[in-house]
Amino acid sequence: MYRLVDEHRDVHGVEPMCRALQIAPSAYRRHAARLRDAQLLSARAQRDAALMPTIERVWNDNLQVYGADKVWLQMNREGAAVARCTVERLMRRLGLQGVKRGKVVRTTVGDPKAPCPLDKVNRQFCAQRPNQLWVSDFTYVSTWQGWLYVAFVVDVFARRIVGWRVSSSMTTDFVLDALEQALYDRQQEPPAQGIAASPSGP
Repeated sequence: MYRLVDEHRDVHGVEPMCRALQIAPSAYRRHAARLRDAQLLSARAQRDAALMPTIERVWNDNLQVYGADKVWLQMNREGAAVARCTVERLMRRLGLQGVKRGKVVRTTVGDPKAPCPLDKVNRQFCAQRPNQLWVSDFTYVSTWQGWLYVAFVVDVFARRIVGWRVSSSMTTDFVLDALEQALYDRQQEPPAQGIAASPSGP
């Protein structure tokens, strides 16, 4: 958010942009002051700024193949006492990562010619009662037996999973199975106390 204000402050002004982005102007001014004077940064931010060049140098010196573990070990060998989680966090901020073994799995194959589904809720994921709005997605998990795909359906009001399925292949059927499970289970559940059962589905 602050970066957006930095980029467009000369065109739109700080106060209007802060109002539109719901940022306190005083918080943005503190951010701008810290950019001008590094001494105003917190002790952690100052230490991060000092560590990041070393992390980047170690990563580059080792052919850009080291991950957080090896960068951390090398830095400690060089006398830079730093926690492993700090190295991992700063490498993520710098966009650095080590070489990963194993086969790369392509989970999404985009088709620019395919019609794009309509956003029927306008990115407003809110509900006033159970079963009013469900959202679904699927992800993938690496296991010893190979890649598994997990589809799930979430009731936005309850914020809990109401249907899910696992499959070894990424097909439409297992996603629909998760939806069918959610529909079946919700039809079997008695209405919650104080909430009337709705005759209609999500």
